[in-house]
Amino acid sequence: MEKFTVHQGKVIPLDRPNVDTDAIIPKQYLKSVKRSGFGVNLFDDWRYLDAGEPDMDHSTRRINPDFVLNNPDYAGGSILIARENFGCGSSREHAVWALTDYGIRAVIAPSFADIFFNNSFKNGLLPIALNADVVDAIFKEITAGYELNIDLENQQVTTPNGTVYPFEIDEFRKYCMLNGLDDIGLTLQHADAIKAYEERRKQEAPWLFA
Repeated sequence: MEKFTVHQGKVIPLDRPNVDTDAIIPKQYLKSVKRSGFGVNLFDDWRYLDAGEPDMDHSTRRINPDFVLNNPDYAGGSILIARENFGCGSSREHAVWALTDYGIRAVIAPSFADIFFNNSFKNGLLPIALNADVVDAIFKEITAGYELNIDLENQQVTTPNGTVYPFEIDEFRKYCMLNGLDDIGLTLQHADAIKAYEERRKQEAPWLFA
């Protein structure tokens, strides 16, 4: 998992509340568990004017010119800002995979659905909950090329005019994000101890390894 320390990136404004996981990545794309290749289908039903299916050539589809991801002003954006209850709906981890595969490193919203919130940390996506008034103030500032600076170590979001907004994060999750550790990475930190235990068990109960 990629480390998250300090990130400065262009902001993509998605001015909608209750963005559910089926909107983030529709159900027909959930067949794959490779964690990659989902970026092209991020917000698929809003992004395209025709229906999409897995394995089709999405470059030939008709795009929705009114949707923010198709606005050249926000091309290359890596920070998504939305309204309350982001990531509600079903528990599909693919929603986080689609965001990260597109290039999103952080999502800012007043609140998040619990399962989406937890899945984000496990996949290197930083969800930042800011007060609704703060989110509204940021939305009002956003123009083409608007960037935010996110400092995870100091738990701060800084706007172009220098306004600093602090955010809360669990210390363990912060440690994992700063060090790029998902569940597998955390386990592998104890690889030597695991191997020593296995060798000891082979001596204590050799029949288990026959």
